[in-house]
Amino acid sequence: MGYSCKSCKKCMLKDNFNITKDKDGLVIALAGNPNTGKSTIFNALTGLNQHTGNWPGKTVLQAQGTCIIKGKKCTLVDLPGTYSLLANSIDEVVARDFLCFAKPDATIVVTDATCLERNLNLALQVLEITDKVVVCVNLMDEAERKGIKVNTDLLAAELGVPVIPTSARSKQGLDELISMVYELATGNITSNPNPIPYDQDLEEAIQELQPQIEALLKGRLNSRWVALRLIEGDEELLEGIKNYLSQEELEEDRVEEKCAQ
Repeated sequence: MGYSCKSCKKCMLKDNFNITKDKDGLVIALAGNPNTGKSTIFNALTGLNQHTGNWPGKTVLQAQGTCIIKGKKCTLVDLPGTYSLLANSIDEVVARDFLCFAKPDATIVVTDATCLERNLNLALQVLEITDKVVVCVNLMDEAERKGIKVNTDLLAAELGVPVIPTSARSKQGLDELISMVYELATGNITSNPNPIPYDQDLEEAIQELQPQIEALLKGRLNSRWVALRLIEGDEELLEGIKNYLSQEELEEDRVEEKCAQ
């Protein structure tokens, strides 16, 4: 949709999610399972430039901080550690809603190299929402000690997004990680996540719903992912989408009024 004032959408982001950012800065989300070293990465990247509070209307702790990447001030938002985005807990709702409705410029999904198969469930769910994803395979030093080898190039080819190996405690790989995130967030590179194929009956149901959803959302959310959630009967997401669309319409009206003055 065509915002005449670039700051209006960013103001809405700040108001709805308590995100503090520069007008022309970037918002980067950090997602991941608990105990993957996500907070270690957050602390390493933001240092003392961080603060905590609560997510609006929730008792869940919100942590955000800032760092400078190639001269641009970036706001990092540390999402609650979750195993999925299926909204079975308040932490999952917070993480899912931020990725859906705040639309960060890029998302880092932090995984544990020592138990990668368990962590990829969340990564795949995030990739169904947004293609602006860099997968961080953390704890590579622990994996090496256990004799585990991770082919990150092959994993990147399978997922269709950049995959960066790191050992956050020794800060190995963090410069490459944040550089890749910057390139993706600014559009200098693009990713093309490989869609997850489902069984024939489910795929037929998705194909029936998706055109109607796309006509309504007009690219504002991933219509395939929304179709999947509606087939599952996710009424909470449906309510969230209604609120999101209402706020977008109000914001468009404000922009039109401002531009008419």
